[in-house]
Amino acid sequence: MSIQNIETGYDAGLALFGVSLEVRSGEVVSLLGRNGMGKSTTIRSIIGLNPPRSGKIFFNGKEIQDLPSYEIARLGIGLVPEGRHIFPTLSVIENLLVVESNHTKKENPYDVEHIFSIFPKLEKLQKRLGGNLSGGEQQMRAIGRALMTNPTLLLLDEATEGLAPLVCEEIWRGLEILKSRGLSILVIDKDVQTLTSISDRTYILEKGKVVWSGESNEENLNRDIMARYLGV
Repeated sequence: MSIQNIETGYDAGLALFGVSLEVRSGEVVSLLGRNGMGKSTTIRSIIGLNPPRSGKIFFNGKEIQDLPSYEIARLGIGLVPEGRHIFPTLSVIENLLVVESNHTKKENPYDVEHIFSIFPKLEKLQKRLGGNLSGGEQQMRAIGRALMTNPTLLLLDEATEGLAPLVCEEIWRGLEILKSRGLSILVIDKDVQTLTSISDRTYILEKGKVVWSGESNEENLNRDIMARYLGV
């Protein structure tokens, strides 16, 4: 997936100013920045919820910036939105099955058993209503729901925000499993240290512009970079 010089706005104002980034096949890429810098807007631009006003977005060689969200999803992009947005009156297993699809024609598509192998806790809770889950359980279920559409690129907006440390460990372990299986992932999260430890490359946004990009290692993401663009 390649984003080239997109500008995206709300009403009369712009939130992104010429943003360009790339997620290569099998990569985990982290998207960092302080609050309000354009991270979620970038995700929403990719999936078509806030289409860019200019610039191009390519996915598998196809321009997608003018497509509706449902067509973009069918091409193989899955979204785990900030706030999770689960169906509260459906059980865990119903939340998974209701979106099951394989538009990308994967030979070994994700099914319920695959999801349970990544997040074993969900198997024990499979009959519980979505509205009765904890925040961490809802997030596991939200990731599982996205995987049930069998994407080749997964977008996660705030992967572990507000979750207990032990639950965060389960989420990160799940993402490492997905990475080992070759899924391309673009992740937003405030746990910079953990996120960059599992990601291959990092982009940092400030005021709607990419101000830094490079490999996710300590030599590149040094204290000066972190303090300049991520410090409070």
